[in-house]
This record gives sequence, structure tokens and C-alpha cells, in this order.
Amino acid sequence: MTDILGKQQEKMKDKATSFDIAYLAGVSQSTVSRALRDSPQVNKETREKVQAIARQLNYKVDKNASNLRKQRSSTLALLLFEDPTTDESLINPFFLSMLGSITRACARNGQDLLVSFQQLSDDWHADYEDSKKADGIILLGYGDYVDYEEKLAKLLAQQTHFVCWGAEVLGHPEFTIRSNNWQGGYLAGEHLLNTGHRHFAFIGNASEGSPEFSARYQGFIDALAKAGITPQQVPHFDAISTESAGDQATATLLDSGVSIDAIFCASDLIAIGVMRCLKRRGIQVPEQIAVMGFDDIPAASFASPGLSTIQQDTSKAGELLVNNLLKLINNQPITDNLIEPKLVVRQSCGAAGNSAN
Repeated sequence: MTDILGKQQEKMKDKATSFDIAYLAGVSQSTVSRALRDSPQVNKETREKVQAIARQLNYKVDKNASNLRKQRSSTLALLLFEDPTTDESLINPFFLSMLGSITRACARNGQDLLVSFQQLSDDWHADYEDSKKADGIILLGYGDYVDYEEKLAKLLAQQTHFVCWGAEVLGHPEFTIRSNNWQGGYLAGEHLLNTGHRHFAFIGNASEGSPEFSARYQGFIDALAKAGITPQQVPHFDAISTESAGDQATATLLDSGVSIDAIFCASDLIAIGVMRCLKRRGIQVPEQIAVMGFDDIPAASFASPGLSTIQQDTSKAGELLVNNLLKLINNQPITDNLIEPKLVVRQSCGAAGNSAN
């Protein structure tokens, strides 16, 4: 075999092809293609024989030719939307963690990743898969969900392959990978009750345009109901997911004169802004007011005091986004798209059983 390979290499002035491997292995070209993909349709002995010959011929798969035959680009597009901020160079660190996990998941699946930052007003819904830049789209963030939902409806009408993180796609929950936001809010309320708090506020949007924040708020309210606390007893201050918004909302809360001993925030960025405002006003956390966030971004553990929060598993989220999108592309069923949140207790609201009052 070595002599034959040597003669074949001499005869080949151009790079080796799958037909050369097929000739030397005594199999069809389609069998070579399957063997090089490690397909179980080819028995182990034949796979190993084909792969050994390919290595000796320094054969490299022609990805462009392979994709042309399959009418696939082996590329996924990640479109990122964020709420407008005063500093457009900043990216929500939660999305940065997600971006890292999506990139790793693409690499494991042999996919390239095209990343683009988008404005909700752009025609992004018609730009990617339609122009064959990508086989499917991953959507992160959405600004106002009312406007975003209209674009999703167009993707559905065009039968575009897409998945998104966060709010459920109307009529197609399988297209959304999401954290159990209601359960996360419930865990936050339950913990704050267990630490002896009874006077609460919520900071974060809880409107139709922010369904994730709304679910967190509702879970929180449902937990407080166990202690006989009604929604009317929990002042609610709107804020987008930025530190400055959390800071400003807290200033409004304090200036209102409402007496509280705990604040649940719809995101960690909001919560960090809340603690900044409280510190500036000379209010101690958690001794006077406890603070709970949501997301568990890296900054949560470095905040002073450390921020108690509800963790969303970004590693699992990135893996599910990629794997589920590939299943849609390959017409396979999706069975796993919900991630259970986890309570992470740090210094900002103390351990269960210890009152902060």
C-alpha cells in the first residue's frame, strides 16, 4: 500500500481528491465522504482505512465544494440587539458571556459564526439567510419586544431558520431558549422573605415590551403573596438594563419617601447601579436595604458588597442556541429549551435565616 501511495502521490500534480482516496481504498467516492465525516453508516474498518489514506495524501476537505453540494454555508449568523445607552461602545456583559459560549458551541459543531450588531429598525429580518450568508440566525436581545415581535413574524412567514434567547416566540416556543424567569423571580422573593425582609421595591421594566422582566416581576410578586404582601405594597420603578438606569430609579425611589428594606432588580446591571446610589446616599447594604439582582454577570461577584443574584447558565444557553438551530436546519425535533435558574447568595442580602433589619 505504501508503494502504491507513493506512486499515486508522484502522479498527482494537483492536490489529492476524494476520488483518489476512493481508488486507493477500493470504495466509492460517497463512501469516502461519509468516512471522512466519521459517519456510522460506514463500518469502522473502512473508516479507518479511508482516513489513513487521506492523512498520507495530505488530503483536506474542500469545504466550499462540500457546502455547494449541500446548498449550505456551514455558517450561523448571530444578531445582537441592545437597549440604547449613552456609551455605544459598551456591551451588556451578560451578552458577552453568551457570545463566548455560542462561539465555542459553533466550533464544536464545525460551524463558522458571523456576528453583527443591529438596530431594531433595520431590515435584518430579510438580510441573512435570504442572501445565503448563513444557514440560520441566532438572535440576542430585542429592545422593545412589541416592535421585535413584528420582525419575528416576518421570519416565520419566510420560513427562516432562527432561534432566539429570552422571550417566547408567539406560537413557537421551541424557537426560544430561555431561562425560567418566573421561577427566578420567585426564588428572589422567597430568599428575601427568608432573610426577614417585609418592605420591598422592584426596579426594572415590567411591561408588554419587556416580557422577561415582567415574568421575573410576577414570580417575585407571587412569592411575596405567601407572606400576605400584595402588588400594591411593592412600589415598582422602571429601568432599562444599565447601571445608570438603576442609579436614577433608586434616586427616584428614595426621594419618594417610601419605606423599604429590600430591592429586587430585574438585572445585575440595574442592581449595581442601585447599590451605587445607595452608597452615595449613605445607606448601608444589606444592613439598611438588601439588594438582589438577576443574571450573575462576572461583575456581580466583584461588586462591593458582593451581589446576591439569580444565575442564568450562559454556557448551557449558548450550547442550546446552536444545537437547536442546527436541529431546525436539519428538520429535527427540539425537546430542550428551558434553563432553570439558580439562587446565588452573596453579601448584598445575607444568608437565609439572618435578618438584615
